[in-house]
Amino acid sequence: MVLALAAFFMAGCAATKPTPPKPESFACAAKGNLVRSLVPEAKLTGFDCHFAKYKNVKSLYFRVSLKNVSSEPQRFRVNIFLENGKAVGGLVPRKGKPPVLKPGQEVTVKYPVQGMDQKPKSVTLMVKSASY
Repeated sequence: MVLALAAFFMAGCAATKPTPPKPESFACAAKGNLVRSLVPEAKLTGFDCHFAKYKNVKSLYFRVSLKNVSSEPQRFRVNIFLENGKAVGGLVPRKGKPPVLKPGQEVTVKYPVQGMDQKPKSVTLMVKSASY
């Protein structure tokens, strides 16, 4: 009986854990300071930034939403370059069998820039096709 009550109490405490607030997003670069280069197969459906902790350090996060607008499955390579020489990016989608976005499929990915606690002055976003 005591064990059952203890299990119920522990489960109740875990269920009431508060969720952290969603970070406030902002434009990644001032108007005119964002350079975009996308392949025709990709449509940029969202691009914004926010600050959050990455390995206990305040860091800048880029949130990129892409949609496959071609009639074939696609995999994309995202590169983001900053004026201070830092760069982030990766493959979209990162995993899968095969790792592709189906026609019409949309995905959102996040890229942290560790230790960057200021808004960037200029950003270059490149989206290329990647073979799978």
